[in-house]
Amino acid sequence: MHLAPCTLYHEHDFQARVLDASATKPVLVDFWADWCGPCHALAPHLYRAIEEHDGAVELAKLEVDEGENMRLAGKYLVRGFPTVIAFWQGEEVARFSSAKPMHWITEWIDTNLRDALT
Repeated sequence: MHLAPCTLYHEHDFQARVLDASATKPVLVDFWADWCGPCHALAPHLYRAIEEHDGAVELAKLEVDEGENMRLAGKYLVRGFPTVIAFWQGEEVARFSSAKPMHWITEWIDTNLRDALT
């Protein structure tokens, strides 16, 4: 199964595409920047970890340098890139920063979103 990332181009998409959407399934938001090497290193591992969950988790990619997205990163106190935040039922439930291997991300999802995935 191929899961296409949900790319957010504007801050105003966040409410509907992340917070509201997380009412029915967890949404991971990848706060990233095009100039960020670790962001590019993380992306394929993040996509594979999401695919491994067979549609139980959504992925939103938020390019912090587009439009007002840096303001949204500030609201969530994102201090470095990449930062991935898990949202469930409209609330942040977990986060991690920096590039990680796929097995680490899969374990992180299973641990932090256990209630949402059952």
